[in-house]
Amino acid sequence: MNGWNLERRKRQSELIRRWKPWEKTTGPKTDEGKKRVSHNAYKHGMRSAEVRELERLMSDMKRAERAARKLVR
Repeated sequence: MNGWNLERRKRQSELIRRWKPWEKTTGPKTDEGKKRVSHNAYKHGMRSAEVRELERLMSDMKRAERAARKLVR
């Protein structure tokens, strides 16, 4: 196993609740920093929504073509 048993998880959870790291985060303050982090979730390249939609459409077309060929035989 990975060493995280139920007791260790509970202890870690309590430590994190006491530590409260989410209260210490502030995020970017400058315009440059805000601009930089605005691209954190930016999807591009082969994983973009447009490419995935094209892949889905092509897959649907191939499936329809195979079905049509079976009807012709």
